[in-house]
Amino acid sequence: MTAMGMKPIGRKGMGMRGTSMKTCLMASVATAMTLMATGSVAAQEKPGFKDTPMLPGGQWRVHDADRPAPVVVAPAATPGGPPADAVVLFDGRSLDSWKPDRIAWPIADGAVTIPSRAKSGGENNLVSKQSFGDVQMHLEFRSPNPPTKTSQDRGNSGIWFMQRYELQILDGSQNPTYADGTVGAVYGWKPPLVNASRRPGEWQTYDIVFERPRFAADGSLVRPAYVTALLNGVLVQNHQAMLGTTIWRQVASYKAHADAAPIQLQDHDSPVSFRNIWVRPLPEAAIAQDLKKDGK
Repeated sequence: MTAMGMKPIGRKGMGMRGTSMKTCLMASVATAMTLMATGSVAAQEKPGFKDTPMLPGGQWRVHDADRPAPVVVAPAATPGGPPADAVVLFDGRSLDSWKPDRIAWPIADGAVTIPSRAKSGGENNLVSKQSFGDVQMHLEFRSPNPPTKTSQDRGNSGIWFMQRYELQILDGSQNPTYADGTVGAVYGWKPPLVNASRRPGEWQTYDIVFERPRFAADGSLVRPAYVTALLNGVLVQNHQAMLGTTIWRQVASYKAHADAAPIQLQDHDSPVSFRNIWVRPLPEAAIAQDLKKDGK
């Protein structure tokens, strides 16, 4: 005790006040960080500029601060998996998103396989219950091993967008056939840029962007269908215009139809297997850069 009967005030004697100030400061920092994380700091301006030249179209400036940011879509946890906004058509367990022409396609070990026509009694395509127009599609397929037969009778199937426009599936490994009918071809029109096929029995991947055709009110064609396709990660069709509805041994042509229609997996009497099928319906903005104003 001092002469005044009080404990001297040193550095430790200011501890309560110092601690209180430190606590307030930490709380303020935490609050600021929370506000920043939630985007509610009113004073923070959006990055960008408002004094730059106008871009073509007259809506936005170069690096415009007010231009809307892209919508966030969570990618798949594993490569090839469906992103957050995908429509999963086959996950290895259920074919609830499909209907067969005749009998059910059997599922085993996470894959679905085309049954023989001896069992189905005839052509037995698999048709999606949902209709689509412009889509991004991922699909994995496997040709039978050991292979049997040759050319178009070996591992033959196809992806028919809108049940009209076919991208070919075939066993393309050491299997001579006509160029516009091999795997990766727009069937009956454009051969693939390269043959990127794997061997029979190996899983192969298709990543495809299909853009539906546009028709005027009178039924005339405004813009053809286009397809971009990667087979096993290799570009085989690059924004390729399609001639019209796929047809064997004839030149395809267009006839006006609805803006959406089912996707079809073709039965060509070959036990091709499929897995991990999903699509992402694409917004008009994905293809609007070359749409005519009078098109749909």
